[in-house]
Amino acid sequence: MSQQEVFFGENEFIVSKTDLGGRVTYGNALFIKISGYEENELIGAPHNILRHPDMPALVFKLLWETVKTGEEIFAYALNQNKEGNYYWVFAHVTPSINGDGKIIGYHSVRRKPTEKALKVIKPLYAELLRAEKAGGISASQKIFDTLLQQKGVSYEELVFSL
Repeated sequence: MSQQEVFFGENEFIVSKTDLGGRVTYGNALFIKISGYEENELIGAPHNILRHPDMPALVFKLLWETVKTGEEIFAYALNQNKEGNYYWVFAHVTPSINGDGKIIGYHSVRRKPTEKALKVIKPLYAELLRAEKAGGISASQKIFDTLLQQKGVSYEELVFSL
């Protein structure tokens, strides 16, 4: 694996949809291109096929806990494509709701994160990952909760301040 960073433009958006189990049901052309997979390899595959090993599990725990309640979430994520290259995204994930008000899947629109945000997120995620490796997701959660408390902000306020 090459582990080179892949970039996309400020005005480009990566879009994907999943079913309730997190399996890809749709991906736009940029999603397919940047993933390195063919469309037929992505459709039906678990979205976490793109999960980078340096991504803290805590972020995905927070993401899933939020969207499963019907709420939207914004989060920074480090993804890995088929070739082993990586790319950062600022994701907006929302539940997809049918006419009866039931959640039927999830929709994610990802944009290029700012350098300012990544200067905060990269060391934070590295610290969370170290904590997870040493003490599990609860250790990571403690660090994250302490950070939010010290800054006197909610998760959403932290994300939008970056």
